[in-house]
Amino acid sequence: MTDDLTELYQELILDHSKSPRNFRVLPGYNHMAQGDNPICGDSYTLYAVVDGDMIREIAFQGSGCAISKASASILTESLKGKTIDEAKAMFDKVRDMVTTGHTNGDLGKITALAGVHKFSARVKCAVLPWHAIIAAIDGDAKTVTTESED
Repeated sequence: MTDDLTELYQELILDHSKSPRNFRVLPGYNHMAQGDNPICGDSYTLYAVVDGDMIREIAFQGSGCAISKASASILTESLKGKTIDEAKAMFDKVRDMVTTGHTNGDLGKITALAGVHKFSARVKCAVLPWHAIIAAIDGDAKTVTTESED
């Protein structure tokens, strides 16, 4: 990654952390899940309005480090209007990217998180919101954690 691209990605992460998009309780949500990272202290609730297999609206609330908050914010922008299958496929690509640094397909702004793989302690922060939204759309009511994430 070039220095200019690294700087751009860092700015994008800071922007989403300081001014997170869709940071609210979503009125009328029909899917919800809680995600906690007990090591780091990240804790988020993800909300979605799912109509059939389409994610019509998505939002989150909670607190955590800059990486987890930026990841949740970018997630909400990226998954709105996607199908459940598309969301699950994107989760797999994001998890692979943040653990290896390799991008697999066009991930848009999410690519800003590719550098997380260099900081193994931050991988769990980046994937926490993604685990929570998958649990939400699957209808899994238990709180998800990052304890099984490598």
